[in-house]
Amino acid sequence: MTKSKQRVAIGMSGGVDSSVAAYLLSQDKYDVEGIFMKNWEEDDQDECNSKEDYEDAKRVCKLLNIKLNLINFSDEYWTNVFEIFINDLKKGFTPNPDVFCNKEIKFNQFYKYAMSQGFDLIATGHYAKKINNEYAELHSPKDKVKDQTYFLYTMDKKILKNTIFPLEELKKDDVKKIAVDLGLGLERKKESMGICFIGKRKFSTFIDSYVEPIKGPIINYDNDRIIGIHKGLSKYTIGQRKGIDIGGTKDSLDSPWYVIDKNINKNSLIVSQDQTHLYYTGEIELDQFNAINEISDREKVKARFRHGGELRDCVLNIKNNKYILTLKENERGIAQGQAAVLYIGTQCIGGGTVISKCLNQN
Repeated sequence: MTKSKQRVAIGMSGGVDSSVAAYLLSQDKYDVEGIFMKNWEEDDQDECNSKEDYEDAKRVCKLLNIKLNLINFSDEYWTNVFEIFINDLKKGFTPNPDVFCNKEIKFNQFYKYAMSQGFDLIATGHYAKKINNEYAELHSPKDKVKDQTYFLYTMDKKILKNTIFPLEELKKDDVKKIAVDLGLGLERKKESMGICFIGKRKFSTFIDSYVEPIKGPIINYDNDRIIGIHKGLSKYTIGQRKGIDIGGTKDSLDSPWYVIDKNINKNSLIVSQDQTHLYYTGEIELDQFNAINEISDREKVKARFRHGGELRDCVLNIKNNKYILTLKENERGIAQGQAAVLYIGTQCIGGGTVISKCLNQN
């Protein structure tokens, strides 16, 4: 008796990566269906481009002879991604909606939907690798430049076990070549932004509708003097250089200014021309920590604080259910709300969000 094919639901974005991933799955003798996730209800200006992306996904699925399903997760996205993102901005944090989207939509709502429809596995076009040892492990893919494990640290090990990353052994150039050979017409399409609700709009202008921009003082970190007026703290990120709009000031150097910190209570933006203030080694407390597999206290790890960032030597301590990361190397511009993602070798073991630095230090 011939064993039936495993059913795989692949998330289709209308981009080259998920399209090539779908093709590879169809060649691996899976029973493949595409799922296009509508995560944002377009406004009248329709800046999100999801209609165009959906048409691209339909065209690709027709070419590959696989079914495409359109599923609307807009309500879930609003509640579990966008509102959290906005609330963190109001706190002065630097949140990453890509992480929220993967956690709550792609590897929660999408997974649940696929399982409810009788699929055996899900797949995405992420550049990541799964290794099945005693447990499923998340690893960096062949393409270290495109490595997207930073955005996947919140994955549940059970969901990871039932997930396929078809691009794990391919580099981006290989993916584009496959797309050209197949005639997908997507190899030059601009990569989608993770923040789908921004689209072509300017970030700061869009956010003004949800976070009221209240002007306040810009303060020189080095002498505590007011040197300007900012346009609203949500418009700035730690380490930012451009767009601070500080003109020539008395006794200042002819060099750039950098955002060093934000004081939400005083609505003040802290800046300096000395960016050494942005570099930090020491203790960092992580919140909402997720361990993909079990990890032990005081384990030597490496941490990455932004997608594509350098891996930094750290020690992880778990004290009274608090996750304390001791950073052994300098890292620039660590901000509250930022994800700190941990690795042992190529394995991504989990991570959390930064909620404080300089614990037990003044």
